[in-house]
Amino acid sequence: MAFTAEQLAGNCSFLMSIRFLARQTRGMFDAGPRLARLLASHQRWLLTQTAYALHLEYDPRDPTSGFTAVRLTGRITAHKVASRNTVLAFIEELYTYRFITHTPGDERRRPRHFEPAIASHQAMFTWIHANLAALDLLDGGERAAFFQANPALMKLVQPRIARHCLEDAAWREPPEQVAQFLWTEAGGLVVDNFIARMEPEETEAGKFLVGRVETRALAADFMMSRTHLQRLLAKAAQRGCVGWHDEPRKTRLWISQGFVEEYSAWQAVKFAYVDEAFEWAKARIEELAV
Repeated sequence: MAFTAEQLAGNCSFLMSIRFLARQTRGMFDAGPRLARLLASHQRWLLTQTAYALHLEYDPRDPTSGFTAVRLTGRITAHKVASRNTVLAFIEELYTYRFITHTPGDERRRPRHFEPAIASHQAMFTWIHANLAALDLLDGGERAAFFQANPALMKLVQPRIARHCLEDAAWREPPEQVAQFLWTEAGGLVVDNFIARMEPEETEAGKFLVGRVETRALAADFMMSRTHLQRLLAKAAQRGCVGWHDEPRKTRLWISQGFVEEYSAWQAVKFAYVDEAFEWAKARIEELAV
């Protein structure tokens, strides 16, 4: 039976799974920085997951189905995630960097269909596999191995995750402390970096030690403005989410226990949908095999 968000958030080992995924996400960034940035803000995460789901849901009998500008715009604007112009600019960016292509034969047709490039397929598969592996850490399950051995699950799992996450305000609208990072450019990469590096065993009055952080190097690493990063950290510091052990030098960072707990509860919502989609798809596959 799949974990619920409440079960995950209340599991004392769940933070280990979140740190594991954060480290896997870093590996994905190193393998393809520009593509990984598509998941680095929450708005882009929702756009990317929804666009990919539309592609997998394409029905040849319905020419209006699939990944088209109209379909993506309609689904995204219905939940007030982004404006029509933002969606169109996002599609143009995907096409410019060749993360998507026109479906063969659709170059001059309307509606024009898009489909992910090979690198995009690989990245999405890797992301789902990493989430399943993180869940396996909690109960010794074999989700990731089963998914790896049955890649056809992708067509069932991903759209279900994307739809549930988009429709659930608990995931679609991150809590305030988390939102200040996740709604900004590359903010997700910054949070992943801190979560991956923090030491849960090293606490001090509700603070987790992250270690040495040099804003110039971190900003360059994530292809973001150093000024943007410094402003982001300054706002987070004002809220008590992060701080520095060595004021005024500001090199050794800590992250608050309150922020980590809020982030963990938010992540639990998505992880629960990943687990539910996997269990549902696995049951479908096994029924067909009987």
